[in-house]
Amino acid sequence: MTPVSALEFRSATARVGGRVLWADLDLRVEPGEFVAVLGPNGAGKSSLFRAVLGQLPLAAGTVSVLGQPAGTGSADIGYVPQQKLFDRGTALRARDLVALGRDGQRYGPGRPTAARRQAVLAALEHTGMRRAADTPVGLLSGGEQQRVRIAQALVSSPRLLLADEPLLSLDLQHQRAVSDAIDEHRSSAQAGVVFITHDINPILGMVDRVLYLTASGHVIGRPDEVFRSEVLSRLYGTEVDVLDIRGRIVVVGPPAESAGHHHADSAHGGHA
Repeated sequence: MTPVSALEFRSATARVGGRVLWADLDLRVEPGEFVAVLGPNGAGKSSLFRAVLGQLPLAAGTVSVLGQPAGTGSADIGYVPQQKLFDRGTALRARDLVALGRDGQRYGPGRPTAARRQAVLAALEHTGMRRAADTPVGLLSGGEQQRVRIAQALVSSPRLLLADEPLLSLDLQHQRAVSDAIDEHRSSAQAGVVFITHDINPILGMVDRVLYLTASGHVIGRPDEVFRSEVLSRLYGTEVDVLDIRGRIVVVGPPAESAGHHHADSAHGGHA
């Protein structure tokens, strides 16, 4: 019997305002698999998650989560949205925000049991934010708020984790700490991870496969299969160079002003 996938798109097409974002997408994310999603702005990366969460009906095809139709809602899904700073006057404490990730699917917060408190503090510890458990989130820096959101996504021990640019606002040390926390959860819980990023390098050693989206199509494969000059040149329809500089992938594309093309560097944060 074939194991249930963490996430599966079959012949999926997404359309917004009459524009096709991606078409004929076939992607099966296995339990314990780490998939990175890259591509230029406007290619439909965040729309993948909107489809998984039931916020964007597909124009064609299907998407299922843990064997169930997308959009049914489940504590088995952890979600880190694109960063949006809390207002400085927000009084909600870091521990309260994380607790919503554990029992927020109920009508109101759950009872403050010992198990709940322990799970919340453990999630904050994993992202280096336990010291700020009682701090109002509005008083935290942008990077600190982001780490609390990641703790919120991990606290329910989800079987599928969706992370939309989770390393934004983090310095290199905390990028590593957060990436390690996500990878540790993937390994220990055999959770599928789908991780949108503009730079593959901080997570390169963790990634099993890459989904690279552009306006003209997509490609799926191992990082060494996708990050090749001939592959990205074919995908962009123009010459793109992929360089390995001391183990760091750098993508050098056409000038930003080239008509009809996105600068490939913007998809990775790599500049020669």
